[in-house]
Formats: sequence, structure tokens, C-alpha cells
Amino acid sequence: MCVRWGNTFSNFFSVSNRTRQGSILSPYLFVRFICDLLCTLAKERVGCNIGCQFVNVLAYADDFVLVAPSWRGLYHLLPYAFWGMNLSASIDMTCNTKKTVSMVFQPKRHDRIIAATFLLLKINGNDIQYVSEFRYLGHIINNRLTDDDDINREIISMFTRTNVLLRRFSKSSVSVKITLFKSYCMSFYDSSLWRTYLKGSFQKHRSCYNKCFKMFFG
Repeated sequence: MCVRWGNTFSNFFSVSNRTRQGSILSPYLFVRFICDLLCTLAKERVGCNIGCQFVNVLAYADDFVLVAPSWRGLYHLLPYAFWGMNLSASIDMTCNTKKTVSMVFQPKRHDRIIAATFLLLKINGNDIQYVSEFRYLGHIINNRLTDDDDINREIISMFTRTNVLLRRFSKSSVSVKITLFKSYCMSFYDSSLWRTYLKGSFQKHRSCYNKCFKMFFG
């Protein structure tokens, strides 16, 4: 490693420790580290068209998502992702199978459903279980492609945050409470992803907001 300041470089030195937990440098280093693996997967041309763009792998920090139009397509991609082409071995990358799951998204048209069950996929001899919902980067995704589960998660989270504020800052001034409420109870960062949901779910979220506001401000 070295330190660069403009066009001037320091003396080179060795770094033996890892990046800190939550370091903003980690995602950049990881993507650079697995760049060849990502390119190999993209060249397989087995994936889905999302927004008029071909996609078969999503990578953020140390999280991997393989996307395929069928069970056989995903079965084809797994060797390239985790043990094919000797790329995973060359960079000493392993998959945590305890945190790895599979999800089958059901077609909206019932006549296009091929099967109700599928064979379990395997990574290094370990079975990968199928799930109906999964929390990815804080957002709950389900196999029905609806956002009701994530709205419910946001409702529970908002009640929890409001109760914490009540216990610690119930006697604060109104101006302090306004700042706290804006900071901790109005950060619906993933609400822009909500697209398909029941009207009742959204009404519950609105009711939750009103209740939390009244509880905290009395």
C-alpha cells in the first residue's frame, strides 16, 4: 500500500489487518477483488432481462445474488460462481451455505407454472433450502413479488424506534422532539421500492405513523 497526495506517492508499506466493520472502502475493494469472477458470469449469457438490460448476477459488498429465468439456468450458473473456472479457488473465496437460500418467483399467469416443487440446489455438497421470503439489504423480498411484508416490517420498526425515543426523551422540549422524530422516524429509505401492495397495508402504515406521532408528542 501507499498514500497518494495529488501526484506524490509515499513509501510503500505492508498492510496485514483487514478493513473495519462497515468501512466504506470494503465494497470497492471486494468488487475489485472479484471483478474477473463477475465478468465470467456475465459472459455466460444465462440470465434475465430487467429494464431492457441483461442481468444474471448482483453483487454488493460480500452479498451475491444469482438471477436466472429457470431452475436449469441457475443450476448452470452455480459452478461458475463458486467452484468453476478455478476463479473462486484462486482468490480463496468460499460461500457461506448457512446464509444462502433459493427463491422461486411464481408467474402471475397460472397456466405458465411449470412445477410446484423443484430439486434442491447444492453448493459444495450442501443443500440450499427454498424460502418464500428473504431480507436482502434491509428490504423483504417474497416469491409473490408483493411489498406487503416489507411494509409490515417498516410498521414494526417504526413502533420500536418510537418506543425507544419515548423511554429516553419523553421530557425533552418540543424542538428537540421534532429533530429526533425527523431523524429516527421519518427515514423511509426503501418506500420508493414499494410497487405492488394491498391498500390495507398502506393504510396500516399511515395509521402507524399517526399513532407514533401522537404518542411521542402527547
